[in-house]
Amino acid sequence: MGISNQLKNQHLLWRAGFGPDTVPVDELSSDSNKKLIKAIFKASEKVPAYIDVADPAIKEIYQGMEEMYRQKRQLTEEQRKLVRDRSRDGIRALNLTWLNQMVHSEQQLREKVSLFWHGHFACRTVNIVHQQQLLDAIRRNALGKFPDLLREVSKSGAMLNFLNNNQNRKDHPNENFAREVMELFTLGRGNYTEDDIKEAARAFTGWGSNASGNFVFRKNQHDTAKKKVLGKSGNFNGDDILDILIQHPQTAQYITRKVYRYFVNETENEEQIKWLADRFYKGGYDISALFQDIFTSDWFYDQRNVGSIIKSPVLLIAGIRRAIPMEISNEEVQITLQRLLGQQLFYPPNVAGWPGGKNWIDSSSLMLRLRIPQMIYAEDTLTLKPKDDDDQMMGMKDQGDRKQKMKAFAQKRGGGQVIAATVNWDAYTKLFEKISREKLLPAISSSVLQTSNSVTVSTLDKYIDNSSRENYIRSATIQLMSTPEYQLC
Repeated sequence: MGISNQLKNQHLLWRAGFGPDTVPVDELSSDSNKKLIKAIFKASEKVPAYIDVADPAIKEIYQGMEEMYRQKRQLTEEQRKLVRDRSRDGIRALNLTWLNQMVHSEQQLREKVSLFWHGHFACRTVNIVHQQQLLDAIRRNALGKFPDLLREVSKSGAMLNFLNNNQNRKDHPNENFAREVMELFTLGRGNYTEDDIKEAARAFTGWGSNASGNFVFRKNQHDTAKKKVLGKSGNFNGDDILDILIQHPQTAQYITRKVYRYFVNETENEEQIKWLADRFYKGGYDISALFQDIFTSDWFYDQRNVGSIIKSPVLLIAGIRRAIPMEISNEEVQITLQRLLGQQLFYPPNVAGWPGGKNWIDSSSLMLRLRIPQMIYAEDTLTLKPKDDDDQMMGMKDQGDRKQKMKAFAQKRGGGQVIAATVNWDAYTKLFEKISREKLLPAISSSVLQTSNSVTVSTLDKYIDNSSRENYIRSATIQLMSTPEYQLC
């Protein structure tokens, strides 16, 4: 049985972005799916602007560090504290700025695919300059050619430092970078040998970065001797190894399988993955074309794929903000929510990134997920507290007066942080102005939920405010967003 055109379009907006924004229900029902796909790709064509939130003083220090090293000078204690504190502030600002892009940008596909690559090329560093360079490389290349993305990420200061390749020298090879490039970025585990890693590590000797995050090839530290990797022999350097990995069809299989699980269904369909991977490989790893193949395929809109994916914490937060337009005056609370729900941007749990799928949900995170809409509606207090780890909190413990005032206010209400959001309910309720009263609840339900297992009307009616049409729409929406069904898209 086919799905309605409205559900089809909503499915596309959730998978190719962060969900529908303020689009009237009748438009979603009548809009051509093909036309919507075309508009989504068109909107993401433009190269995104560089997100620069780093403190100028920090950038100046990093730019001057090479000269300081040459003069054998070290940072003063005051400079070290400045770098440490401002970098943490910067990463917090980068988190919130990028999250706002996910909510408000018309380039929904680019930002959604960038979020995928952010997890694929997982990298944890407190260096704000390196971190925003890496994010820029990912966002610019998110829909381009995978070899370009792989090469730029692999040569970024953030990744080279995170995977210890600055310590990879011909006399003392460090295999960490080569191992992760093969295991996590290209082939996947089990498709290479330990000897392949050792030989590839020799090829990557000499690859490093300077303090500003720019790639540096240190010729004297490079092993120029012959290597043998994946059955091929030569005097390979790092670029040669990336070429060998790209030429291997397994890389297309591995990337496509991961994309399929993230954007289509956690349950894999081998026939569909093979079809996509073959076209991805033969098409020169064109990422945009891969997503065109997915979103224009009939099977993408099969009932089995609709509402089958558990929303990641970032997708959940961004999706709620897109659905009901709001201004959050204490934006930092979103970082706390990310931490509590298990996905804090720029802080992946390890080199493999976030596992996703059913791992997003446990008993405590599900309870919090269900409470978030109610907390926004009532400006309720977030009483849960993440572990007191200032490294993960990115300096949130030391924020200024504004946060202290919010904390004091929250403590009067029982502790924790208040989600201080001003919701534009007029814009939201207007979406349903053409819907008759008796059809209102089914219309809201089909707009909010991506599942055919709708919540029963009799159950909902117990909790909905019937005092006015506007209150009915508001309370019904919040109730539906507070259900387990809303966790799926």
